[in-house]
Amino acid sequence: MPVIEYPDGFDIVVGGLTLLRHRRSAPCLYVGVGEPSVLMNHGNFRINDHLIARIPLRHSVVDRSASGTRVALAASPTEPAAVRFEIDESAGGLALVFLHAADGLNRFWLQIAARHGERIWGGGEQFSYFDLRGRRFPLWTSEPGVGRDKSTRITFEANRRNGGGGNYYTTNYPQPTYLSSEHYALHVESTAYAVFDFRHREFHEIEVWALPRRVEIWRAERFVDLVSALAARFGRQPPLPDWVRQGAIIGLKDGARSFERLEKYLAAGAAVSGLWCEDWVGIRETSFGRRLYWDWRWNAARYPDLDRHIGRLEARGIRFLGYVNPYLCADGSLFAEAAAAGYLVRRGDADEPHLLDFGEFHCGLVDFTNPAAAEWFTERIIGRNMLDFGLAGWMADFGEYLPTDVRLASGIDPMIAHNAWPVMWGKVNADAVARRGKTGDTLFFMRAGFTGIQAHCPLLWAGDQSVDFSRHDGLPTVICAALSSGLLGNAYHHSDIGGYTSLFGNVRSAELIQRWAEMAAFTAVMRTHEGNRPTENLQIEADPVVLAHFARMTRVYRHLGPYLAELSAEAVSAGLPVQRPLFLHFEDDPRAYDSQISYLYGEDVLVAPVLEAGVSRQCVYLPAGTAWIHVWSGIEFAGGAEVEVDAPLGEPPVFYRKGSRHRTLFAGLTAIS
Repeated sequence: MPVIEYPDGFDIVVGGLTLLRHRRSAPCLYVGVGEPSVLMNHGNFRINDHLIARIPLRHSVVDRSASGTRVALAASPTEPAAVRFEIDESAGGLALVFLHAADGLNRFWLQIAARHGERIWGGGEQFSYFDLRGRRFPLWTSEPGVGRDKSTRITFEANRRNGGGGNYYTTNYPQPTYLSSEHYALHVESTAYAVFDFRHREFHEIEVWALPRRVEIWRAERFVDLVSALAARFGRQPPLPDWVRQGAIIGLKDGARSFERLEKYLAAGAAVSGLWCEDWVGIRETSFGRRLYWDWRWNAARYPDLDRHIGRLEARGIRFLGYVNPYLCADGSLFAEAAAAGYLVRRGDADEPHLLDFGEFHCGLVDFTNPAAAEWFTERIIGRNMLDFGLAGWMADFGEYLPTDVRLASGIDPMIAHNAWPVMWGKVNADAVARRGKTGDTLFFMRAGFTGIQAHCPLLWAGDQSVDFSRHDGLPTVICAALSSGLLGNAYHHSDIGGYTSLFGNVRSAELIQRWAEMAAFTAVMRTHEGNRPTENLQIEADPVVLAHFARMTRVYRHLGPYLAELSAEAVSAGLPVQRPLFLHFEDDPRAYDSQISYLYGEDVLVAPVLEAGVSRQCVYLPAGTAWIHVWSGIEFAGGAEVEVDAPLGEPPVFYRKGSRHRTLFAGLTAIS
């Protein structure tokens, strides 16, 4: 039985591992009352709690019957139960199903037994720390912030100007799910504001600002089985479209000149699968940089004859991609249409649309809790204006900005709806694609997410990194993001090659673009971005050396297409991500748990990108249990040791398993000039 009773409490055991220890002197559950304070500024949130009470539930009663096991918890034997839950073992794991909480309670703390030396991963898409142990992680979808490191000038300036500097835990995509090195995974089924606190030696504390529906736990002997179970729970993604593997998606936002600039990439020998023009809807110049005109229809003035261009590109094997988000600019025609129909989120104190300030322009937010509004966006905008027009994909941006002081059509509390909003947004996109029979062929990508986004979003992107090598907001963060989200069922991940955010004099270098492209060649998708300030930052085709390097890396990516196709099939069948932490396949090697800056590309390739400027040699740890072949030199190295290899531009440290059935394909990389 999973519940073992004692005179002064109980244990809950999953797969032989005790995860909840409840004693009168050390209860596992606390309840309380709090009053939240939430301030939002351009998607950055400042959340505080006035805690009125935190009450330990020391007294427990375990009730076993033919229908199952129920547990009641109270502050004392003389008081009524404050919380009741039952044990559910029907879904392949174990779940605490919460049945009741006393009136007025809105804070809940659950303590999970911790072990010395335990490591924790997950939490959604994390950018700063892959191993979460020793830190506290609020789980609330938001802008990650610029810089994300309080010690840097960029973060200081972003905070000083508009509070947009962020912190190590801020993320577009949080999720209340984690995996433990003790071979279990835990998920909290709630969209309320939550905190995972892994700082205590004896326990992990889960804080939720509403009674969770369930706390689900899985146990497995192998990590790959845990990852597969989570992917099955949250929804496996379709395969990557075949056309994507033919080369890079080139991001240009230069109106009709984008087609001329694309020819420079092709003339340089770049393998190209798509042209992504987010400005297909028009441009709005702001002090932040070049923004888009958020009225989701073809802007014929900026892109004359776009419908014909799309056909010509497709005849050459190149797809056209665009951009959309869930907001409608107040000076656009679609805003008026949606407002007249009552499709926009309302102000909390008035029967009129709530306007969000996006910095020099205002927008309404389509209310996806209103089925008619969701249907209008699905069919009217994505269906007719985008898919029927010929778009093969798009960036489905934002999703994090739902304020907490608005009124929703469904009547749901915005504090509960906020984290769920990216999933609603993802579903609108996925439904439009599915209706036209294009699932698995149309590719949209999102930065925002929460529990269940896996079932709707076919590709994550890492958001708006700074255009640098910085530890908390630059190139290194996209590896951490891919690994953390990948363990939770998000098989495909990618990033803006060269980064996006250029502020306070921070501009990208040729070396940064080259190193970013080298990493991207060994991910699910290669895609470039001009950034928020295109004219101030180096663009790939503007430098012949950078362009030649980039073109070669796109050919590396295309060469590996058959291998990526197999990884995509494995994602569909088993839920395993394309980019994987070393320990996923090397559980018995203690050092395989240490790194968040190298990764396995599938099971057979190890990638250790150069993540610092000025580096031409790099040390790499190769896991034990197999020999490894250095791709560029062909030299064989024994596993279980750290090796140092040359890493000039164009030859990032990449190794493949000796004896891999793909060894001929991998060895062929040296022939790509």
